[in-house]
Amino acid sequence: MKFHKTLVCLCCVALAMILSGCHHKLAPAAPVSEAPPKIVPPAPTTATPDAIDRGGSLELVWSTQNATAVTIDGIGTVSASGSQKVTPESSTTYHLTATGEGGSAEASARVTVNVPVAKIPEPTDEQLFAANVKDIFFDFDNYDVRPDQTQTAESDATVLAKHPNINLLIEGHCDERGSDEYNLGLGENRASTLRDRFVQLGISADRIRVISFGKEKPLCATAEDESCWSQNRRAHFVYDSQQHASR
Repeated sequence: MKFHKTLVCLCCVALAMILSGCHHKLAPAAPVSEAPPKIVPPAPTTATPDAIDRGGSLELVWSTQNATAVTIDGIGTVSASGSQKVTPESSTTYHLTATGEGGSAEASARVTVNVPVAKIPEPTDEQLFAANVKDIFFDFDNYDVRPDQTQTAESDATVLAKHPNINLLIEGHCDERGSDEYNLGLGENRASTLRDRFVQLGISADRIRVISFGKEKPLCATAEDESCWSQNRRAHFVYDSQQHASR
């Protein structure tokens, strides 16, 4: 009986030693690293004012958080928050990109640049006259308005009727054939014929003066043939600034 108790005790001691040998220490927990701060989306980049005329300036303002690099298209690298005066030549969208360990974020501001439309000045009466009133040409030794010149004469009268401030001088011209005296008379008849035609078409006679140069001022003097002479037989219209000055 005593032996049996001793054996039980030895078994208990052995079991205790076995259990103590199987116990392992736990490895220490790995340290937990903190996540990098996320990029806070930047406040919308603002442009004040958001519309300007070409040549004008505006203030561009931005603000970011947790960014290590901030760029704005067209400007380059900028501080995390700030402002800058800009003078865009055309309508522009300023695009901001903020980056950092926590990611990236974007914002933008649109600027409208108004381009003034060039105003074309109204033509003066003298410019209108020069562009629209055409000379009338005559047959040899004749001062009647030719049928093919009738429409031109009527168009001239229409221009004069639309612009009552225009006064004109009608010059009578001839080709080089014939005496000086004869051509002066022929030139005056040509000028007078157009004056009378314009009066018939509603143009006041006090707006018109006539003068004859005969063959003194040929338009063409390069040859002695019909192609050249036909250019010299004409009634030439001149904007009458002298008559304007006398009023």
